[in-house]
Amino acid sequence: CARFEELNADLFKKTLGSVNRVLQDAGLSKVDVDKAVLVGGSTRIPKVQSMVGDYFGKKPSTGVNPDKAVAYGAAIQGGVLMGDKKLHDAVVLDAIFLLFGIETVGGVMT
Repeated sequence: CARFEELNADLFKKTLGSVNRVLQDAGLSKVDVDKAVLVGGSTRIPKVQSMVGDYFGKKPSTGVNPDKAVAYGAAIQGGVLMGDKKLHDAVVLDAIFLLFGIETVGGVMT
């Protein structure tokens, strides 16, 4: 485990660089974030979880199934791109290749 973390240290550091860019682009600071929700395969890596937790000063949320979140996001993005009329009001914002989302009014993740 320690060797894995050592070999991937540079990649893990880039994760926080991406988080910083998203916050900067949104005009937010890390204290403005109520909850960090991690989705996708790499978010299961304990080092990624601990780094994000340390950065925000709180443990990342684990209430969302990472695989389902990615699948739902891909389905919505695909529907928007295909012009699905049910999604005509949906706005999908790309942020770091759709790796991050922001919870908006009504608890909707965008």
